[in-house]
Amino acid sequence: MVSYHGFKPTRQGFGEGLKEAGKTEPTLVALGADITGSVSMNLFAETYPERFFSFGIAEQNIAGVAAGLALSGKIPVFSTYAVFSAMRDLDQVRISICYNNVHVIIGGAHAGISVGPDGATHQALEDIATMRVLPNMTVLSPCDATQTKRAILHAVNDIKGPVYIRFGREAVPDFTLDNQEFIPGKAQVLKDGNDIALFATGHMVWEALKAAESLENMHNIHAAVVNFHTIKPIDTDCIEKYAKQCGCILTVEEHQVTGGFGSAVAEKLIQTYPVSMHMLGINDCFGESGQPAELMEKYGLTAKNITDHALKLLSHD
Repeated sequence: MVSYHGFKPTRQGFGEGLKEAGKTEPTLVALGADITGSVSMNLFAETYPERFFSFGIAEQNIAGVAAGLALSGKIPVFSTYAVFSAMRDLDQVRISICYNNVHVIIGGAHAGISVGPDGATHQALEDIATMRVLPNMTVLSPCDATQTKRAILHAVNDIKGPVYIRFGREAVPDFTLDNQEFIPGKAQVLKDGNDIALFATGHMVWEALKAAESLENMHNIHAAVVNFHTIKPIDTDCIEKYAKQCGCILTVEEHQVTGGFGSAVAEKLIQTYPVSMHMLGINDCFGESGQPAELMEKYGLTAKNITDHALKLLSHD
């Protein structure tokens, strides 16, 4: 049985990691966009008030100021809803941050359809596509709160240049162990298997684990489950390894299929070892208001959907 140690929002892991990073990195500063508590940056702001700056609802200004702070020797972190941090201020992120290749960490909160009642305007379903196409940008998409905490610590201490970290709003199963290794750019194999490879990112990793359990218990199908917590640079060696080992790949993401995580996998796969592949995600549409679980079911992003698509993919081989 797939196990976890409670439910916790990934945004809380972001805030806890940021607060912890502030202990050892005195140049770390945080920039808020009037939703400090909503993205859990209040943990840093309350602990290091002299290093927290609130800009109000002015995301494009924040990106420009963050670039200037980085050029001045600081490590700035700013976070707001991903629809704003990855899209509203895209020009400033591209020119001021990425073109200068400065160490700015961008938090993309409330990502995916599971934002729920806030509806289509606040459900970031295109942010992976916009961020991964930018030169110099590292794109992280951790699977749960504990891994999000590890991701922000690595973003501050180990990664050079711009970093985008994608995380969600709702409490989800927290199954990463505190001592579990996190290496940016290296995918994490959670379950080995030879019949089909389930490549997942973000909240969908948990659903992929549940699907793999169902495939094994009900169909005697042994699925590998790989957590791609880093979308850029993507782990090409892991992609090729499981393409050869399994012969078919199913990618799963809470994001538009076009230009997203699945596209990143396909771009590498076609150059190394092409195999049967299907990309499961949002199919060229906007979301809507609703309860998170209802939306995940309506848009086909549950463990059952993964199981059904895996069986269909295998039946075609």
